[in-house]
Amino acid sequence: MNVTNQNISASQIDRRRFLVGATTVVGSFGVAGLLIPFISSINPSARARSGGAPVRFNYLKIKPGQQVTLSWRGKPVWVLHRTPQMLKQLNNGELLNKLSDPTSSVKSQQPEYAKNKFRSIRPEFFVTIALCTHLGCIPNFRPELGTEDLGIAWPGGYFCPCHGSRFDLAGRVYQGVPAPTNLEIPPYQFISDTVLEIGTSSKT
Repeated sequence: MNVTNQNISASQIDRRRFLVGATTVVGSFGVAGLLIPFISSINPSARARSGGAPVRFNYLKIKPGQQVTLSWRGKPVWVLHRTPQMLKQLNNGELLNKLSDPTSSVKSQQPEYAKNKFRSIRPEFFVTIALCTHLGCIPNFRPELGTEDLGIAWPGGYFCPCHGSRFDLAGRVYQGVPAPTNLEIPPYQFISDTVLEIGTSSKT
């Protein structure tokens, strides 16, 4: 009898331990289930992360003829300080006849305020996403006039080394190259006399 009672008591103890352990595990999962949505609400959403914050830059640091590369939304963005000679070249009739879309008719490639012959808010400052519209390669900045590899008539611009697409210094694509459209102009604005902000639109 005593042995039997001891066996029963041991079984009951084991059962209690199992129930307590199971309850603890289930409770832990329950708490975790409550915490996960809360923690997720603290972290930025994937959409917010991919959206990217605006980028500010002191554009007065760029000397005439110089170009800098910034990063916005994980993409390279060029800011070029065009010289008077560069601007004059953009109106060259011989050049315009070689371009596929000289008037920037594809609306998706620039905001409305950049739909002009310079494709910019201020003629001397050119802002563009530095990705070829063919397959996304980064073109080379080739501002020099008349080169051995690009030809004596080369007026300066951008050359994509991947498949040979060419763009002028306003990002306008040449005829007969793989790239189908002009380089894309991101939303941007001048928020002060020294600061350029990429990622927000100008109202002018």
